[in-house]
Amino acid sequence: MSEVNSAVSFHATPGYGEVLREQLGYSQAVRIGDRVEISGQGGWDDGLAIPEDLEREIVGAFDNVGRTLAAAGASWADVVHVNSYHKLTPGADAIGADHNDVMTREFRARLGGRAPVWTQTGVTALGLAAMRVEIRVTAVIGS
Repeated sequence: MSEVNSAVSFHATPGYGEVLREQLGYSQAVRIGDRVEISGQGGWDDGLAIPEDLEREIVGAFDNVGRTLAAAGASWADVVHVNSYHKLTPGADAIGADHNDVMTREFRARLGGRAPVWTQTGVTALGLAAMRVEIRVTAVIGS
């Protein structure tokens, strides 16, 4: 953790977050008072490998959001806003049920009835070639 001032601190997720901070010079999360903003999280493992199975990738991204929130002292219970980015298959004009069914199941499992605001964006590319989903959230601790 690197302190900027008493109200702002930057955090690296243990494992891949430390590697990415060293290699690319960014943090996985910033905490400003009771607010936490995180970088987009993929479904990668600590070696940045992406599962071939889409469901496993999405669940992994949710797990990595949880790991990153924890590094900054927050949890899924504190999430108020979600942005998700979905790699569209060629010719697709919308994000399909193959993504949405898993996303909504994971929201219900992790948010305990809370329904944060959510924006989905279909994209042609993400940070790693094998990625099909990336999730970033805003959390307010104790909300």
